[in-house]
Amino acid sequence: MDDCIIIGGGPAGQTAAIYLARFHLRVRLIDSGDSRAALIPCTRNHAGFPDGISGTDLLERMRAQAARYGVDHEAATVDRLEVADDGFAVGIGDRALNARTVLIATGVVNRRPRMGDALHDAALARGLIRYCPICDGYEVTDKRVGVIGTGAHGMREALFLRGYTRDVTLIAPGAAHDLDASCEAKLDEAGIVHVDGPCERLAIDGDRLAIETAAGPMTFDSVYPALGSDIRSELAVAAGARHNGEGCLEVDDHQRTSIPGLFAAGDVVKGLDQISHAMGEAGVAATTIRNLLAERRPLWR
Repeated sequence: MDDCIIIGGGPAGQTAAIYLARFHLRVRLIDSGDSRAALIPCTRNHAGFPDGISGTDLLERMRAQAARYGVDHEAATVDRLEVADDGFAVGIGDRALNARTVLIATGVVNRRPRMGDALHDAALARGLIRYCPICDGYEVTDKRVGVIGTGAHGMREALFLRGYTRDVTLIAPGAAHDLDASCEAKLDEAGIVHVDGPCERLAIDGDRLAIETAAGPMTFDSVYPALGSDIRSELAVAAGARHNGEGCLEVDDHQRTSIPGLFAAGDVVKGLDQISHAMGEAGVAATTIRNLLAERRPLWR
């Protein structure tokens, strides 16, 4: 039996694996291979990398570090999570793995604008599509920026980006904006243009991304989809873990969910969706897991 099974191979999961392995615990990390961090062409917001680092390179470094300490890394997708008498059963196909504790680090999935995968990935690699203004808003300083979104969420993202550039346009993803008078007033005060959709026929036009809107074709240096995200918490929710209306898992100050022995860290938990934040939560969770196991039996060498 493993001391801990970590579900999710992003920054939170890999950080927890390193901590737990260095506590001389038996750790298995199950990675479906679709961490959102892998989509980052280059982050210059993560401390310690002054020239920036790609998400894939960062994850590879973390995997190599975890492997150095004996973490059992398995490429697979977990189908089910069940509470057992002595811990948990983690299902992968027709197999069931057992662990004393489990850490959920499954993250979230960004909702994408209506465009083909190949076009989306090409635009993302070139910085024409961006998803995190906290991470890379600096890179669009004084550039022409589009935000695909509406309502209070779209307004807040557009206003956040207004701190980097005067040229911000909020484009409705559907036929018309869903903006109340308060939202419109705040956008107008900031000088943010808002145009109706539908937002369609996206295409790469030289060094810009072109979008067909109700106001005609528009081009941008970068476009931020503000369409929300889907929380990948279904395994824990099915097991009975408490969550909020969005699906984010509820945890205490030590990353404990409502199910004893089940922990969560990273974007699957409500909080700041940042690599550094996920890593910090993972360190807290891993240390709490170690201390919990030490209460059950001595962890002596």
